[in-house]
Amino acid sequence: MADRANRLAERVLAALPGWLHRGLLRTLQPLRLRLWGILRREVAGVMVLGFTPDGRLLLVRHSYHLPDQWLVPGGGRAPGEDAIATATREMTEEAGCTLIDAAHLGQILRRMPHGWTNRIDVVTGTIHGTPIADLREITEVTLVDPGALPADTNAAVHEYLALRRVDASLSSHHP
Repeated sequence: MADRANRLAERVLAALPGWLHRGLLRTLQPLRLRLWGILRREVAGVMVLGFTPDGRLLLVRHSYHLPDQWLVPGGGRAPGEDAIATATREMTEEAGCTLIDAAHLGQILRRMPHGWTNRIDVVTGTIHGTPIADLREITEVTLVDPGALPADTNAAVHEYLALRRVDASLSSHHP
């Protein structure tokens, strides 16, 4: 039932003009976070470290969540959807790119300020295609050297990149 309601909400939002869609996201997101806190909800989501073939990292700016900071694409997992499928879907929705060679790096459990818990699966992969902001949820995209992130990059991105470095280090020790 909740899955059907989510699909209906997505279709309604997709039909709205971009300016109205962005406005609703900015207005409703704080209310959703408070509700999750009241319910002490655990939310399953995915963050995607998407790299170009030449090693640049895709960063996005959201229209409604921390719009003054660079983040990586990501979002909530649909019921029955695994982390790789979610990462692939979110990359397409948020940046218009295909995610290939996706790999699960790990999971981070974070207690959020309003009292809800965010269970984040971190996925990495190569992006195919030219990233473009959808101008609804995402207002801007950029490709950066992961060793020289912009100063206004959210701290969580650094944490996700550290998971990738640990994974690479462990992989290099096991042939």
